[in-house]
Amino acid sequence: MRLILLSGGAGKRLWPLSNNNRPKQFLPVLQHGDLRESMLQRVWRQLEEAGLAQHAIFSSSGSQKELILSQISTDIEIVEEPERRDTFPAIALAAAHLYSQGVDKNEIITVMPVDGYADHSFIEHIPRLATVLEDTGCDIALIGVKPNQPSEKYGYIVPGKNSASDHSYHEVECFTEKPDLMEAAQLIEKGALWNCGVFAFHLGYIIEILRKKGLPYHYQQLRDMYSTLPKSSFDIEVVEKTDKRAVITYNGTWKDLGTWDTLTEEMASNIIGKGHLCKNSTDSHIINELDLPVSVWKVPNIIVVSGPDGILVTDRNEATGIKHMVQQVEIPPRYDERLWGKQTILMHKVDPEGIETLTKRVIISAGRNISYQEHHLRKEVWTIVSGSGEVCLDGKFSPIHAGDTIIVEIGVRHAIRALKTDLELIEVQVGKEIGEMDTIRFTHDWDLAPSIQ
Repeated sequence: MRLILLSGGAGKRLWPLSNNNRPKQFLPVLQHGDLRESMLQRVWRQLEEAGLAQHAIFSSSGSQKELILSQISTDIEIVEEPERRDTFPAIALAAAHLYSQGVDKNEIITVMPVDGYADHSFIEHIPRLATVLEDTGCDIALIGVKPNQPSEKYGYIVPGKNSASDHSYHEVECFTEKPDLMEAAQLIEKGALWNCGVFAFHLGYIIEILRKKGLPYHYQQLRDMYSTLPKSSFDIEVVEKTDKRAVITYNGTWKDLGTWDTLTEEMASNIIGKGHLCKNSTDSHIINELDLPVSVWKVPNIIVVSGPDGILVTDRNEATGIKHMVQQVEIPPRYDERLWGKQTILMHKVDPEGIETLTKRVIISAGRNISYQEHHLRKEVWTIVSGSGEVCLDGKFSPIHAGDTIIVEIGVRHAIRALKTDLELIEVQVGKEIGEMDTIRFTHDWDLAPSIQ
């Protein structure tokens, strides 16, 4: 069995911490022992404990590759979408990647989102999908979660007749997409299950679907025409169009932690970051990524979230409805995580002559470095706040320490790295145009920097 782990979306209902630069699955708000972990790290840890991680690849979009590598491992295989186009194109591209690598058409492929929250027993259900596929000859086998209450947040799988003597699986009668509460309750009375987005198929099945659609099934060819693929979900394009499908029931803990009310239910503490809750602020939570303290005084049942992109104060019971509000107030993301560390935009100004000034707080993780690069439209000034490291300017290395200031003029090739501890600095960029288009990268390998002319 091979696994395709889907990592996409922006999670606007977890604003202001979740955005296009750092979607919800990367937020380190869960607890494992003494360490905080993200949804992604939790799922990966569970797969490792179950012995399934070594057979997994990621399907991701945007800048998520660096986030995955920084949170998990640099040895993970990641299939990047050229652009975000929903789950059918993403899964098709990942499947074509496996096929082009020589994976047999009879190999079973399981698809799983990385932003679900479940017990370890849920992970143990994944190998059962292979058994159902082999025993039934069906095209798709799914995991359905037994609901503990009606919910408008999930799609539903309506089981048909029981096709196994041991009641291990059912045929699927139909699917219902996010009904209202009344209809959800009626579906549950019929035995309907939450659709958690975990399913399996033989690799040859999706390859044949691509062939019938007149689409290439070799990776590079499919990637080259990715922008022309239908912007549609895998459920609509594939799962709902076959009659040969089966579902196994999972009766345990599973949640989509896509809103602040559901996410805070699984937090080990009512406070993350600097904050204070008085004893009368019952059932309130503070999630604070700023250096300033946040206090809640005698206000019960609220959630306060603060970060570089904004501050949210919401009644817990109304937290699910913030998505439309976010569209009115959100700003371009100010916080960014990279393989080498993280950075926060502190200020961005443009003077009357059109000269931009961008000020950032940059933290380079111990032992890591930014790439060797140069700019033609801006210069940079680095002021070291804490830690020690090395800087490379036009192939020449120099040690740096707290209090040092380095000026990188336009056209100077440069890189900087942290040594045994994190290196914190304030970076000021000044120029006619500030952006990725003015960044020419030569290498990420620190040792190769002086040899590049």
